[in-house]
Amino acid sequence: MEKRRALDAAHRPRAGVPRRAAGPLTRDARAGEDPAIPLRRPATRSLAALLALAASACSRGPAPGADAGAAPAGSAGAPIGSAGAPVDPPAPPGAAPVRAPVREGGALARAAREDALYVADEDHGVVRVVPLPLDPARPGAGVPAPGRPAQVLALGGREARVLATVRDPGLLLIFRPDASAGLVEVGRVPLPADAWGIAVTPDEKTAFVTSAWTHKVSAVDLEAGRARWTVDVAREPRGVAVLPDGSAAYVSHLVGADLTRIDDLGGAPRVRRVALPASPLRAPSGERLAASLGYALALSEDGRRLFAARHALGAMGHAAWFGAATVDVLLTGRDEPLAPPHHGNLPVLRSAFAEQVITPESVITLPGASVTPVTQPRAAVYRKRARTLLVAGEGDDLVLEVDATAVDPTLAIVKSYPVGGRYDPHIRVAGACGAPTGLALSADEATAWVFCRSTGDVAALRLHDPAAGAVAGAAAEGPAALVHLADDPLGPEVAKGRRLFYNALDGTVSGNLGCAGCHPDGRDDGYVWREATFSTADGEHANFVGRPENIPEVAKRKGFPRRTPMLAGNVGAAGPYGWHGESEDLVGRLQTGMGLHRWGGLPIDHTQAGLAARATYLAMFLRRGLVTPPRGEGAPDERAKRGREIFHSDEAKCSRCHVPASDYTDRTAYPMPKRPPLPGYDEDPRPEYKTPSLRFVGGRPPYLHDGRAGTLAELIEQNADWMGKTSHLSPEDRAALVAFLETL
Repeated sequence: MEKRRALDAAHRPRAGVPRRAAGPLTRDARAGEDPAIPLRRPATRSLAALLALAASACSRGPAPGADAGAAPAGSAGAPIGSAGAPVDPPAPPGAAPVRAPVREGGALARAAREDALYVADEDHGVVRVVPLPLDPARPGAGVPAPGRPAQVLALGGREARVLATVRDPGLLLIFRPDASAGLVEVGRVPLPADAWGIAVTPDEKTAFVTSAWTHKVSAVDLEAGRARWTVDVAREPRGVAVLPDGSAAYVSHLVGADLTRIDDLGGAPRVRRVALPASPLRAPSGERLAASLGYALALSEDGRRLFAARHALGAMGHAAWFGAATVDVLLTGRDEPLAPPHHGNLPVLRSAFAEQVITPESVITLPGASVTPVTQPRAAVYRKRARTLLVAGEGDDLVLEVDATAVDPTLAIVKSYPVGGRYDPHIRVAGACGAPTGLALSADEATAWVFCRSTGDVAALRLHDPAAGAVAGAAAEGPAALVHLADDPLGPEVAKGRRLFYNALDGTVSGNLGCAGCHPDGRDDGYVWREATFSTADGEHANFVGRPENIPEVAKRKGFPRRTPMLAGNVGAAGPYGWHGESEDLVGRLQTGMGLHRWGGLPIDHTQAGLAARATYLAMFLRRGLVTPPRGEGAPDERAKRGREIFHSDEAKCSRCHVPASDYTDRTAYPMPKRPPLPGYDEDPRPEYKTPSLRFVGGRPPYLHDGRAGTLAELIEQNADWMGKTSHLSPEDRAALVAFLETL
């Protein structure tokens, strides 16, 4: 199924029409009110209202100034990298310090003096220094890291320090550029395991780091080289952004739609959740959609708008079985979403602004369109010169530029930049610039650099010129320059599996969503999908969908619950696989999944040999390329030891099915006592369920095939001898059993 992309020409005014004309939903700025917030009027399904809201809700004003200088952290250490990257030394004493290009980290960062790019190359375990301008003959140097680096951030100031997070062990590394070594480590700060996202305050003196698996956020004093505080947050925190005045930080999550806000950053931090429903304009009437893939956050220049690029699970659209990519906008002045909730059967409003910009020739993209404009959002940067947002699509090898002043930026596409190339003639995966993962802008914002993870490349893109309405410089289809950094560390066969894992373009593997779309990092999206059989244009098939509204109404089905399983560390066994143990082995399960994860049936020209080949490559990558989450360190405490005794006891019977010697599962499907289905799901006629592995179970809620238990404590409390025997346990013993499970 080929994706269609439509330019929302109606959103951009014709010549002579002010781009940001005030519509009828504007309000005067009053004390304490954000003029970017539209009036609370009934939501409308018309494009006219969408345009009016976009016109009245612009971010205005320059970003507050801040001192970009900062003192060096720690004392200089010995070089830890290899020579080969010509990087300028720190600025001389008389030179003026330069600001950090951005204050949010990513897999790719530009040096403040624009002489190099820095790459967090997780798969090779190095931080790369790539000279600018890009030259295929100068791929630069790789500086070995003590673990897999997740993000980098280049600071300003005279030292031009470079920060990098390391996942396991959890660390924040502080480097300074060096002409011979590329980077020299000058500081190392221990952090909770799985350190991932990074952002800094405007004065560049404090860094905030998210730790994904351990669900923590830490503040690091960069001058003292130590962590000041660490707080617990919701599951899988990833992106982080700090307001321009340094008053608060926002955190996105790989699982769930809510954001986390942290206030009082310089004292005793206060943590609260902020609701930001995913893609409200594409949601079923009156519903709030869940989200996944919340890797990235970006702020407008004035900090009034926070952009969350992610995936809206169950977003509506023709054949949109998996939902759609979205950029959701939060108004930070009141912590309210910009887009109103979708309610059907309301009066249609048409603004004066809409009358000006809509013409008979306008090409209009509505929420009912059939496609997502980009697949698997992975990185985002704000382009202040154009008031646009660039979003990297990991799944479809492109960078999407959208209007950042729109209510729903993904309905206001400015331009698409394809980056992938050299596609395999048999399996549609890119041989060059596949799975774009990191973005960085040049100082003049005419060029974007892209790091492509699955092929190990960095590319340069000439961007649309907002003044001329054309690509800056010579027109180019695809990258203007490309540097290959390194071949896959696990060889060509695993490399093909890696590319298939991220890729959403191969029509045989899936219907426009890559494996990484539901299994980010090989983990899971925390979502309960629906498996339903219904008729489409090519016959009756069993497919997965995000919500019951995604199923054709005539089918009169809601679907059976199918909780996304975690893959990393849980696919080493021969088999069987599937919630019912219906697939004999992993390759067979992958082939079955290729039929389920789509709208309708497999492509007409698919072959069994083609299915088997793809599944074999994928299985190799899943077993060799995915990295398991970090395990807790230290001996279990007394409560966990008591929980272990209960787990192995004849009374509880947990270990009879969850066999420790085989990853805490016997891989057998057992008929289970029937329970009423949860609202929104059909009753599954198959009562038998395979014993799931308990490896890493503490970090992957919700639990059971239908996700009915939100926590392990809830699972044990509600078990009622459904699995094993737990009703006899005291509250203290139940807590002890949970403590043991969290160590697995």
